[in-house]
Amino acid sequence: MTPNYTLSGRYRIVRSLGEGGMANVYLAHDLILDRDVAVKLLRLDLRDDPKTIKRFQREALATTELVHPHIVSLYDVGEENGMQYLVMEYVKGMDLKNYIKENFPLPLQQVIDIMEQILSAVATAHAHNIIHRDLKPQNILIDEQGNAKITDFGIAVALSEHTMTQTNTILGSVHYLSPEQARGSMATKQSDIYSLGIILYEMLTGSVPFKGETAVSIALKHFQNAMPSVREFDADIPQALENVVLQATTKDPRERYATVEDMAADLLTVLSADRAGEKRFVPQDIGNDETKIMPSADIQAAIAANQDGKTQVVAHKIAQQAKSAPHDTDTHQATHDDDDDAPLPTRSWSKRHPLRRRIIFWGTVVLLLVIAVIVGLELSRPQTTKVPNVAGMSQAAATKVLKKHNLTVGKVQHAKSNQVRKNQVIKSTPAKASKVQSHSRINLVVSNGAKPMSFGNYVNDNYHDVRQTLTSAGFKVKETYSTSSVSAGQIISQDVVAGSRVMPTDTTVTFTVSAGSRYVELKDLTGESRSDILDYARSNDLNINFKQGYSSEQKSGYSFDQDPDGGGNVRTGSTVTVTMSRGSDDHTTPPKNFYVKVTIPYKALSTSNSAANDVKIYLYDDTHMIETVYRDIAIMRSTKISLPFQLTGDTKGCYRIVRNGVTIMEKNNITSENATK
Repeated sequence: MTPNYTLSGRYRIVRSLGEGGMANVYLAHDLILDRDVAVKLLRLDLRDDPKTIKRFQREALATTELVHPHIVSLYDVGEENGMQYLVMEYVKGMDLKNYIKENFPLPLQQVIDIMEQILSAVATAHAHNIIHRDLKPQNILIDEQGNAKITDFGIAVALSEHTMTQTNTILGSVHYLSPEQARGSMATKQSDIYSLGIILYEMLTGSVPFKGETAVSIALKHFQNAMPSVREFDADIPQALENVVLQATTKDPRERYATVEDMAADLLTVLSADRAGEKRFVPQDIGNDETKIMPSADIQAAIAANQDGKTQVVAHKIAQQAKSAPHDTDTHQATHDDDDDAPLPTRSWSKRHPLRRRIIFWGTVVLLLVIAVIVGLELSRPQTTKVPNVAGMSQAAATKVLKKHNLTVGKVQHAKSNQVRKNQVIKSTPAKASKVQSHSRINLVVSNGAKPMSFGNYVNDNYHDVRQTLTSAGFKVKETYSTSSVSAGQIISQDVVAGSRVMPTDTTVTFTVSAGSRYVELKDLTGESRSDILDYARSNDLNINFKQGYSSEQKSGYSFDQDPDGGGNVRTGSTVTVTMSRGSDDHTTPPKNFYVKVTIPYKALSTSNSAANDVKIYLYDDTHMIETVYRDIAIMRSTKISLPFQLTGDTKGCYRIVRNGVTIMEKNNITSENATK
């Protein structure tokens, strides 16, 4: 799905947000309701798969039933040209997995607050008898205000369906999978509670409790290994908080919290002084024999041989097979009976029925043969690998990366691209993250560079929407504000003529945007960084003219003067001049002042049009910054101008001239030797 494609005449695609095993997600703009949305589009290679379609439709049905502030809302469901899609609430932020990575360690109160939001959302799902079955940090979004929202009900299931997990395929993510799901048993509300306990563990420690080389080895640890202690990781974590993790992740579902509400209520008081001396939670072990059954060495070898990254496991069969085989306790009992020489019923029955022994013997032989066949099939399966992401690389670099993944380059095609530079890879076929056999050939599409396109007329459009569209197409977009009677945020004019053909990657368009007619109180901007000043200016519809100079009182990169001064009221659309520090002036030699003359050529926009060329000039020297316009002029013919430079010491200047949005002249490393005589 390419940017600017409009789905069903309403949802204009802006950019990709991510790719999944079942669907791809895009940021789009709802042209009718004028809002950003997330569009989840079923992958083209799966649109004829009835199981995937049913799963996709189940997500729509499950999400429609759930209305909660911490569950991503579903807005629309549709189909176009055989492509099924969901339109959902767009959550600007990141998933919980990345949030933990970027902000770890999280304050305990924040951990509790986020978990309470998640628990509240899951409680609503459970109240509708919907089990998520795939709760993990990757399916929990954190917006810019720190609020959590659960998404991806793609494998959620209603309790009324009584649907069992497929025997040899576990759909959920193995790091957060409950022991009963790993065995292939039916998922319950307690299964979600187990996953919530793992999520809480990760928020407290920064990692998952069980790791392994294969998905199967991790699944085994979930129902064999004890849960690691979070207090061993951080002794400052209260025992009461660790107890929530321990009770939520007991092996036996009956020992977990009865409901999500119970877990939320317990979590709410873990930092209370009344629970400071709480003892460590210990499971009661109320007779879950299934959790005690350990597979034999042969069965473990069979499991280890399974290398499917989607956790294709035989754990479900292991439990059943282990139950059907004679237990150690039975053998011990038989021996004891022989020693006592007592005619117990078990002993006499086995003597009278030799057929039973034969059944057990041949059953064991058949079982071992089945296991041997499974191991043989797994070992004989061809090795697979994932296609790496080579987009943006040169062909040579992509070849090296593919070689590291035991892959080779197949056909190489070339195409124009406004987003990818010339001689860099646009995409691969199969696409990145696709599973292929080792030593497969991967076809590449390499960029021939940008192709010119006709620039549109965006006057009267909303600036923020236009900015997103043009940026995704490869343009550089800038704005200046002007007081106006039209609505704030509306484009008043543009410096690239509508209808002119331009190269997106070479074009910088500057829009004059309406700032309305209100006044704002100007803050003191001294001591601020350039990015902070620009953020303040955008949020208050102000223009900033940056200059630079030396200052012994302010470190380099921060402002030390502004005009007008802070504290007064200015009209929106006004220009504030801010001087940024280059550090203290340690040079003993005076600065050199000189001029460089250039001729700016005029370009007629059409044979019948003699409109003026809009020219913007950018300078860099002791007092000017290259990001700020030095002069903005209109020319009707080729024009000579003199550019003033002031350079101190070894500083080198530069200039850039942009005509009708396109850079036509640029020169770096200017010194006094370039001065016009």
